[in-house]
Amino acid sequence: MIIFSEAGKIPKYIGCVFRCCYYNNKGEEITNYFIDEYSFFSDQQKFDAQAAATDYIQAITDCKLLAFTKKDWDALSNTIVDWDRIAAKITQKCLTDAMDSPLVSEDGSTRYLSFLEKYPMLINRVPLSLVAS
Repeated sequence: MIIFSEAGKIPKYIGCVFRCCYYNNKGEEITNYFIDEYSFFSDQQKFDAQAAATDYIQAITDCKLLAFTKKDWDALSNTIVDWDRIAAKITQKCLTDAMDSPLVSEDGSTRYLSFLEKYPMLINRVPLSLVAS
């Protein structure tokens, strides 16, 4: 499993990945949500502020990853006309996808059915232990 961003450390990249999780106060791993293929994901707020992340972002299947360092991301802003507008749309899409995820407070059956509906192609590729978490 590749760890793309780690809690307690400043995110170095933004890119395409598959799972965002954290550890609760009992040390249990909790999956916040999954990101399907061909989607963009970032911990944009922490990345922009160069602040320590609070969650882990992990690729849980083999993937090709396009990632930008902060320096590269800023260079795009200085090179491409209207890049800030494009970046704002990317950020908005990331936030919307994260908010559309089932709430951890929902019961397991509801979360599982939501997972099946939202990610039908991932069910055979993601370990059920991660879905259950």
